[in-house]
This record gives sequence, C-alpha cells and structure tokens, in this order.
Amino acid sequence: MYKIITIKQIRSSIGIKPTHKATLVSLGLGRINKVVKIRNTKSINGMIKLIYYMINIQD
Repeated sequence: MYKIITIKQIRSSIGIKPTHKATLVSLGLGRINKVVKIRNTKSINGMIKLIYYMINIQD
C-alpha cells in the first residue's frame, strides 16, 4: 500500500528552470497555494526532491 501525501506549492514558477516547471505540471501543480493529494511512490519522491524548494509536504 502506498501512503497518500499532500503537496502544496508555496513558491511561484516564474524564473525557474524549464525542467522544474515541467515537474510542477506533472505533479498537478502550477499556482501558488494549490494543493494536490497523490500516492507516495519512488517516481513521485524523485520529483519532490527536484523541486523541494517550491513545495510543502504533509502526510
């Protein structure tokens, strides 16, 4: 079973690398204060590590 985690975007995507912006979009984010609930898998963990400075994670 995978845990469900809540991810909230806390920083704007203006002026960041295109790969980081693509990662935000693939997670379902794109606006400040947007919240998504997603299953915690290895691929999601890799995305989170890439854009850790733009998001908050809650279990």
